[in-house]
Amino acid sequence: MKNIVYFDLETRRSAAQVGGWHETAKMGMSVGVTFSTASNAYAIYTEDQAEQLIEQLRLADLVVGYNHIAFDYGVLQPFTFWTVAEVTHNLDLCRDLSDRLGHRLKLDSLARPTLGGHSKTAEGTDALKWWSEYEATKEPQRLLDIAKYCCFDVKVTMALHQFGVKNGFVLYEDKNGKSVKIPVDWEGNQDD
Repeated sequence: MKNIVYFDLETRRSAAQVGGWHETAKMGMSVGVTFSTASNAYAIYTEDQAEQLIEQLRLADLVVGYNHIAFDYGVLQPFTFWTVAEVTHNLDLCRDLSDRLGHRLKLDSLARPTLGGHSKTAEGTDALKWWSEYEATKEPQRLLDIAKYCCFDVKVTMALHQFGVKNGFVLYEDKNGKSVKIPVDWEGNQDD
C-alpha cells in the first residue's frame, strides 16, 4: 500500500518576531502533525521530536501539505542536515493551485466550497497565542489546543486532496464569494 503522509505544523514565533517570512528557520516548531495512510493514524510531534517527524516525511511515498515546501520545510530545516524538500516526494496543494491560477489561495477559501462548509477551526495567530501561554504557564491544555488545531488542518488538507483526486477538480471562493471550479490532476505522484 502506498503511504501518503499529510502534514502541517505550527510555529513558536511569528514572522514579525523573527525578522520576516524569509526567516522561517528561526520560527521554531510548537507542534507538527501527520496523518499516514499506511498506519491510518495521526502522529503529533513536538520540537524535540522534529528528527522523527522528518524521518516519517522522508520515508513517505508522497507528502501532501498546503504551502509546506516553502514554509513548513523551512521551519524544520534547522533540525536536520538533509535539505528536507530534496529528500521527500511532495505534492504542495498551495503551490500547485497557485501555479494554475497565478495567485495564492488560503486553505479556507478552498475548504468551504469544496468540502461543503468545512473550514479551519482557528487561525495561526491563535496557535501562536496558545504557544505563548504554554511557555508562560506550562499548562498542557494550551499544547493540546495547538495539536487539535493542527490535526484539523491536516484533516482538511487530506479531505481536499482526496476530493481532488476523486473528482478531478476543487472549488474556491473568488473575491466576490462565487464558487469557481479548478481542474486538478493529483492522482499521480507529483513533486513540486
